Amino acid sequence: DYKIDPSVLKLVPVDIARKYLVMPVARVGAILTIAMADPSNVFAIDDIKFMTGYNVEVVVSNESSILNAISAHYAGHGDNLIATKKATTTQMLQAKDYTLSDEDLREEEIASFDEGLMVDVNEFDKVVGDALDSIEAFTEKDEAAVTEVEEPIVKLVNGILINAIKGGASDIHVEPYETSLRVRYRVDGVLFNTMNLPLRIKNPITSRLKIMSRLDIAERRLPQDGRIKLRLGKKREIDFRVSVLPCLYGEKTVLRILDKSNLQVDLTKLGFEEEVLKIFMDALDKPYGMILVTGPTGSGKTTTLYSALNFLNKPGINIMTAEDPVEYNFTGMNQVQMKEEIGLTFSAALRAFLRQSPDIILVGEIRDFETAEIAVKAALTGHLVLSTLHTNDAPSSISRLLNMGIEPFLVSSSVILIAAQRLARKVCTNCKEEEKIPVPALIRLGFSEEEAETLKCYKGKGCPVCSGSGYKGRIAFYEVMSVGAEIKEMILEGASAEELKKTAVRLGMKTLRMSGLTKVKEGITSVEEVMRVTFGD
Repeated sequence: DYKIDPSVLKLVPVDIARKYLVMPVARVGAILTIAMADPSNVFAIDDIKFMTGYNVEVVVSNESSILNAISAHYAGHGDNLIATKKATTTQMLQAKDYTLSDEDLREEEIASFDEGLMVDVNEFDKVVGDALDSIEAFTEKDEAAVTEVEEPIVKLVNGILINAIKGGASDIHVEPYETSLRVRYRVDGVLFNTMNLPLRIKNPITSRLKIMSRLDIAERRLPQDGRIKLRLGKKREIDFRVSVLPCLYGEKTVLRILDKSNLQVDLTKLGFEEEVLKIFMDALDKPYGMILVTGPTGSGKTTTLYSALNFLNKPGINIMTAEDPVEYNFTGMNQVQMKEEIGLTFSAALRAFLRQSPDIILVGEIRDFETAEIAVKAALTGHLVLSTLHTNDAPSSISRLLNMGIEPFLVSSSVILIAAQRLARKVCTNCKEEEKIPVPALIRLGFSEEEAETLKCYKGKGCPVCSGSGYKGRIAFYEVMSVGAEIKEMILEGASAEELKKTAVRLGMKTLRMSGLTKVKEGITSVEEVMRVTFGD
């Protein structure tokens, strides 16, 4: 019989104790004694050793005694999740993990930032120094430092998140390398180095982010995905989609910022030219058919689709969406998160939708024949179907559907419009200046000789408003192909994507490059940006 030291309970969270059927008993120096029902479980021993930082000594006990001890000694710790999160700084330091504050826990899944734990980017050096000093003090057994360790780490992570939001970043990359921890923000589609932190701080930061996103703090060998819901003030809520990936020098964490307050769901403000917008909205007004939005990852397809649904969202309409993941939630839409591990795929969701009396169906992405077939048939049976494909331009989407195995007569009958798009950075209006570009270069880009001789091009020279990049914000280029009688006939005849494109341009379609050139004429973006995002056009 052992008398259990209450302080060792803080080293092993209750969920780990239950998972491995272990009970921490005592700690003497660098040795942690645990009781186990199965002392041959070397994986459990290794995990506890790795998590706590102590050498582990095992004593054998039966399963019922361990379960009784867990119930008795972990009483008041609540469920596994809360117990893990409320583990003390002592345990977190040994495991290099840091918990949310009590204020955060009271909001269940919403982390509320305490004003006292906010930090400005100019204070990062001091905050990092405070965190390192506290960690070093603890390793030197200064117990008075223990209670001070958590705050600097929390403050630092909060600062990284908040300054990304303030800077208009869409992603945060926290990357460990051989000698440092690099933090980068993706702003307007381009990554910028924000800070380099001491390598010693990588585990505390990663663990803090893992706990905030409800991930397994002990698992460092496999990729993990999670989500953080952050509350700023009383009304503003921001989601972070979190991905943790084990790399050569530790775990890399990428956070995708989903800020609904910055989400632009007004079709008139996305970048459509007036005549192109009319074509797009006319297609949305049709009672049935398929509308496809195409482009590479990060080209704004989701925003365009959400804007279309926002335009269509009325009390008399039943909208069903199948998404992976659901990035933003909207009142009036029935949004379903895909879960492939249990069989809830796009095709399975589509079949279920057809029994829910839908008017409009959104399929996050057409990835395979089965999904494409059901979506096409839904479009032919009285439903308006919106979806995405990963193709370089609008005509290529027809070829993609045919290559998936969809019959040409089904494609020509169901698809009513395809919109390809790209996102380009806008010239910063605060430091905008005229840029001289040779006339021959402008002609090669696609301008007529007359346009090239009179055109005024602009670029940003860089200023504090745009962080020296010369660009601030983004706008979309659109290539919208309406599938009319002539295009339908060509699809039935097996025309290539190139042939379809030539015909569509002859019928009035503006290509992505043409859309970009229009934005240059309007002084919205630069020639350099047009070349960057439409290089294959």
